[in-house]
Order: sequence, then structure tokens, then C-alpha cells
Amino acid sequence: QVQPVESGGGLVQPGGSLRLSCAVSGTFFRLNAMGWYRQAPGKQRELVATIMSGDKTTYADSVKGRFTISRDNAKNTVYLQMNSLKPEDTAVYYCNVDYYYRNLYDPRSGWGQGTQVTVSS
Repeated sequence: QVQPVESGGGLVQPGGSLRLSCAVSGTFFRLNAMGWYRQAPGKQRELVATIMSGDKTTYADSVKGRFTISRDNAKNTVYLQMNSLKPEDTAVYYCNVDYYYRNLYDPRSGWGQGTQVTVSS
């Protein structure tokens, strides 16, 4: 099965930028949708952005125009470029990967461990 591993989190000032990466390792037949979610203290986990295998993207309204999701299929990696960061973007960011494990009749989903993003002056 797959193991997504996030990197790129950290502390940034308001208005700054960060780029998150999520590399997928393990055994699988094919990757499908890849996405980023976040969870702030005391709040539920929420969708940030997703990208399908055909590169169709969706974004939460709160990040549209500021965040960009992309993927490199050759590297089995998904990225989240975050610009114009705000304090309310502070959260643990999680990578989620939908994939087919042994064949197209065996869909599964995997989560990374998360990476902390803190936006503060």
C-alpha cells in the first residue's frame, strides 16, 4: 500500500509563501486523485485542494487565488504552493491520495502524517 510523506511546512509571516510537497511511496497499481486537507486546533479537518489524474483541480473558497495545487506523475508527488498566507491558514496540512492497489477494482485511500504550517508575525 502507499505511504504519503509531506514536507515543506514551517513558520512564515503573513503575506509570505510556502510550498508543500507530498511524495507517495509503496506499492500500487495506479494513483488517482491527490489532495490537501488541513486541520486547525479545535476545528474539523477541511478540504483545501484536490487534483485529479487528468489534472482537474478544485479549491476551497478560502484559498482560491492564493493556493495552487499541482502534481508530478513521474515522481508520484503532489505540491501545494501557498501564497499570500494569512494567520487563519495556520493548521496541520495533510496529504490524501486515492489509488488503485492491485487493479482497478481495488480502490483505496491513504493519508500522510501531516506537516505544521504556522502563519504569524
